[in-house]
Amino acid sequence: MPVEHYENFPVASLLLPQRLRHPVEVIYAFARSADDFADEGDFSAAERLAKLNAYSTQLDKIDQANPTDSPLFQSLAEVIRLHQLPISLFRDLLDAFKQDVTQTEYANFAELMDYCRRSADPIGRLLLHLYQAATPENLRLSDQICSSLQLINHWQDVAIDWQKNNIGRVYLPQNDLARFGLDHSHIANATNNIAWQQMMRFQTDRARAMMLAGAPLAHKMSGRFGAELRLIVAGGLAIVDKIDAVKGDVFRYRPKLSKWDWLKIGPPALFNFK
Repeated sequence: MPVEHYENFPVASLLLPQRLRHPVEVIYAFARSADDFADEGDFSAAERLAKLNAYSTQLDKIDQANPTDSPLFQSLAEVIRLHQLPISLFRDLLDAFKQDVTQTEYANFAELMDYCRRSADPIGRLLLHLYQAATPENLRLSDQICSSLQLINHWQDVAIDWQKNNIGRVYLPQNDLARFGLDHSHIANATNNIAWQQMMRFQTDRARAMMLAGAPLAHKMSGRFGAELRLIVAGGLAIVDKIDAVKGDVFRYRPKLSKWDWLKIGPPALFNFK
């Protein structure tokens, strides 16, 4: 299962218990393929929505206990049944991916967070259900981590999102851009001036605070799941630091984690996480 798209954090890694690797891989395959329908290739908007609607139909079949002839959804149906996963979380993911096809900007942070609630938070919630640890408090902390990871990914990919499919997608809240005297032309022209740097620092500070607010979940979870969470938190914070280090110039540098970075942050995260 390819993981290039999610290089910021491990996916179905060796840290996960053997019994959960297959369910995580199936969930990832569903989410990754659906996300690619929304973002990748040369499909028209109508074709993208048709593919995502076909996935919604397959979820309906699972929900109604009807057979499906898709190997992916046969596996997904078994995972959902065995682990009693809420199918609503898969619907939330599809809803967010459809939104990516039809919406290219966000008026404010609250609107963006509603998108994150559906595009990112379901993954953490599904993992907690797999671990039978989906308490209200754990879900709340998980949402903080997952939404933060989504924001961090948006900030490192500002230039990529603008250029992808030639639709000019901007996840930066429009009112934040206006507050710092910025607009879409600064993205189109890759303008890394003082105002841009200040605006990006505002965004990274917000993402960092959100990640740290969710980090106690990594203390609460024991064993391999706790170790996995500590790596995820450490990786997300390292990306934020890299964005700050280049003063928000994600036009010329796409901050990402190398193998050397993982070697540096891995041991402290695994064995001495504070």
